[in-house]
Amino acid sequence: QVQLVESGGGLVQPGGSLRLSCAASGSISSIYATAWYRQAPGNERELVAEIITGGGTNYADSVKGRFTISRDNAKNTVYLQMNSLKPEDAAVYYCVARVLFSNYWGQGTQVTVSS
Repeated sequence: QVQLVESGGGLVQPGGSLRLSCAASGSISSIYATAWYRQAPGNERELVAEIITGGGTNYADSVKGRFTISRDNAKNTVYLQMNSLKPEDAAVYYCVARVLFSNYWGQGTQVTVSS
């Protein structure tokens, strides 16, 4: 079992920045990748960014150059640094830990981008 706790969401103006955090506990060694997804009202959930245990990263085209995913192994925490935020980035952001044959989801954190 893996438990995930997200934090860092909030209200930011267009062009601003936020950093989301995802702290993992439990069977940490079973995680081979951690991802951030987001879902806006009326939209399907979409992959935003992913970091593989070996260090590789993947990003949605819509966030490339603006968002950066990273991790602190000592803190068992994955971060999503979001810069140059746009209104269309507003959504509930979810952290996902990938283990063999399953995914664990966090509870989500709201990001609102508005002036």
